Amino acid sequence: MSNNQHSAIPLKVVLSIIATGIMSFCGVIVETAMNITFPTLMEEFQVPTSTVQWLTTGYLLMVAIIVPLSATLKKRFNLKTLFLFANLSFLFGLLIDSFAPNFGILLLGRVIQGLGTGVALPLMFNIILEQVSVEKRGTMMGVGTLITAVAPALGPTFGGIAVSSLGWRYIFVLLLPFILCSLAIGLKCIQQVQPTQRVSVDCLSIGFVVITFVGLIVGFSEFGTKDFLSLAVAGALFIGIIGLLLFIRRSMKIEQPLIDIKVLKSGTFGGHVFAFFVLQLSTLGMSFILPNYIQLVNGSSATVAGLVILPAALLGAIMSPISGKILDSFGARKPILTGACLILLSLIIFTFNISAMKII
Repeated sequence: MSNNQHSAIPLKVVLSIIATGIMSFCGVIVETAMNITFPTLMEEFQVPTSTVQWLTTGYLLMVAIIVPLSATLKKRFNLKTLFLFANLSFLFGLLIDSFAPNFGILLLGRVIQGLGTGVALPLMFNIILEQVSVEKRGTMMGVGTLITAVAPALGPTFGGIAVSSLGWRYIFVLLLPFILCSLAIGLKCIQQVQPTQRVSVDCLSIGFVVITFVGLIVGFSEFGTKDFLSLAVAGALFIGIIGLLLFIRRSMKIEQPLIDIKVLKSGTFGGHVFAFFVLQLSTLGMSFILPNYIQLVNGSSATVAGLVILPAALLGAIMSPISGKILDSFGARKPILTGACLILLSLIIFTFNISAMKII
């Protein structure tokens, strides 16, 4: 009995995980919901696909820049301060987009949301690792993973129903109560268990990260509408690659790098990272292409586009905790190869059959 009591998770810790989980959930669901809105926004704001996709690209770019700073931010600031900043940033971004009069303001709101999400995403797992006992930690990590896995499953359907029934602005409006609820719970329950430290921030490394991501993303985004050798494409890609090389060189020289690049010296680990990158590239790419194809080519509604994506997304969310048990039983090789082969098979099917697809 005493052992159970000792390993029980305190209520405030559970509520802290719920508060940060709601933040993470909202950050992910709004990202996937926005993919459904692109045809509607292209018509309303009279912008091409290459421009409207920046609503997702700009958001993810900000997240990608902020997440590498999470370890430094956690050491320098207490958890409640980080949570408050993340929550208010996301809330402010939602309010901006709820009333955005033009595309530029809408994009600004999305970037601010990305800032909040970039700070919020690591917080839930930081709380679990720091404040949950070892006996319960695996279970709570599974719960945390499930939260972030369910959000992209529900996002397209949520976005489709909102766009078809209420209007695209309600994607942001309907999330406001959840963020306010998260704010109230987090301010009351989040506790600091480890003292903060006065750690230095390597601004040069941050600058190189920004240059890398901006250069590469701008280059690949413009490649859809411009020649590869144009300044907007080749020039941006060149700047991004230079930024990456400078970041790697900087990380190898300083004692406390923003990201420990040395772990990539292991061929096995580096290969796994590259494979994961390719798998994510294919799945996230399809999450953008498929909803737009269903609406723009097939002429179906946003609701239909969301519902078509829902089954596969839900199956992916359900498989998240199951795959962990499969990994424990069979090791990493067989599950990873099986998943990669299934993704490859799905892409082959799309390649040869997408011209014949007709969603009713």
